[in-house]
Amino acid sequence: MKKRIELHCGDVSSYHNAALEKYHAFRTPKATIVENFASTTKVDKVQYMSRLTYSLKCLKFLLRQGLACRGHDESEDSLNKGNFLELLNWLAENFEEVGKVVLNNAPKNCKLTAPKIQRDIINCCAKETTNLIMEDLGGECFAILADESSDVYQKEQLALCLRYVDKRGKVVERFLGVVHVENTTSSTLKAAIQSLLMDHSLSLSMVRGQGYDGASNMKGL
Repeated sequence: MKKRIELHCGDVSSYHNAALEKYHAFRTPKATIVENFASTTKVDKVQYMSRLTYSLKCLKFLLRQGLACRGHDESEDSLNKGNFLELLNWLAENFEEVGKVVLNNAPKNCKLTAPKIQRDIINCCAKETTNLIMEDLGGECFAILADESSDVYQKEQLALCLRYVDKRGKVVERFLGVVHVENTTSSTLKAAIQSLLMDHSLSLSMVRGQGYDGASNMKGL
């Protein structure tokens, strides 16, 4: 009997569980996700956008200055919670309109200060910056500057920069990205460079110059 019931219920995507979920939603409509989204007021949406804007401004400032965002101890009792939280807290203390919507005055599940949120915003900034670089490059030829090293976890990584002449006739160098590589052989580094270029719709056929650190494995390219 037990096996027949389990067979009838099926997995989480079965018709039985789908019908059971709809039944619970009918009995307690205010507890459903759809109802919660629909009940969000215009004021809540405005406060959310303001909260997101202030978090974005803090992270943009830190990115431009090349400063770390996270702190070693970000707990409430910490005397130094890291650059991001300290900067946001400074804004909240000195500007009333900021203090009304961030940190302690924000919903506990929507403070937009979690490490994952910080990484998401930083990734969005990186993508927008790369899009501007590609727009400035304009499909023209370029040179590459590459160097490899190991990080603190002893994992090999390759950094790649583009060197090109912009629309104003000025030679510029722009950082494109970092990729982890299994080893530092010439074939592996070439594959990593080619893959990183392809991610941005660039090709090795557009390369008109190469710059490395002089190591023998890099010369193999």
